[in-house]
Amino acid sequence: MRLGVLDVGSNTVHLLVVDAHHGAHPWAAHSEKVVLRLAEQIGPDGALTRAGADGLVEAVGAARAAASGLGSDELLAFATSAVRDATNAAEVLARVRDEAGVRLEVLAGADEARITFLAVRRWFGWSAGRLLALDIGGGSLEVAAGIDEQPTVAVSLPLGAGRLTRDRLRVAPDGAAPPPAEAVEELREYVDGLLDPVVEQLAGTGWDRAVASSKTFRTLARLAGAAPSGAGLWAPRRLTRDGLRQVLAFVRHIPPRHLSQLEGVGAGRAHQLLAGAVVAEAVLRRLDVESLDICPWALREGVILRRLDQLSPM
Repeated sequence: MRLGVLDVGSNTVHLLVVDAHHGAHPWAAHSEKVVLRLAEQIGPDGALTRAGADGLVEAVGAARAAASGLGSDELLAFATSAVRDATNAAEVLARVRDEAGVRLEVLAGADEARITFLAVRRWFGWSAGRLLALDIGGGSLEVAAGIDEQPTVAVSLPLGAGRLTRDRLRVAPDGAAPPPAEAVEELREYVDGLLDPVVEQLAGTGWDRAVASSKTFRTLARLAGAAPSGAGLWAPRRLTRDGLRQVLAFVRHIPPRHLSQLEGVGAGRAHQLLAGAVVAEAVLRRLDVESLDICPWALREGVILRRLDQLSPM
């Protein structure tokens, strides 16, 4: 069957169309995305701005038309933290339903962590043993750990790179100067404080392999020397704590508008890179993780796998 997966994230609205069936590897047939940065379009009242909602409705409507034109049998549409946390979420969801013709499933943070963990487990298999899975999005950080396909611990924290860039680093619109050192240190202390309960919760949980997914971790790994995207999906990629520290040490001194000139850094997320690096460093340090394997599958693939698991074997 052909499935369309519409991921309304905190940075992008991403449509992925895959050909798949129960028990098979889902193969991508089409991918397209629109950068909306919804996490940065939350007003002082906590509501998604009118411009943000208008952009969302337009992007979802276009994705629905594209999925239909490509012959998708079903469209799995979901939204994460930017929509989930908006004070006007119900109103925005109603507009998307009425104007774009799509019902968005709003994933709870813990469910986001669980579904991502499923994708990571399927990618690395049972031989990976106990897994720790980390994912930094635009609006939230997901942490999950366990030995089965369902993690024993699954938590979500408001530590997304876009959210923190907007609320904590307060990067200038022109991106002409890096954030001051005191702002970076304050962010580090803030992240550490929110991680305290997670560190305590994971204190009795061990793991054999630590894994990271998400664009943020892939970019940090690339800057630390991991294989480029051109090396293919199957190329092993790793991010060490030492490598991450080196990346953080130099990106904190680069003006955000110049970060996109670095190899592997996309223009749409370059200004969020520093906040993402601060969160990544804090998580690895607090959980005493020396290295991470980078997983090319994440939430979207987890949603696909969950749906395929519901189908009867042919």
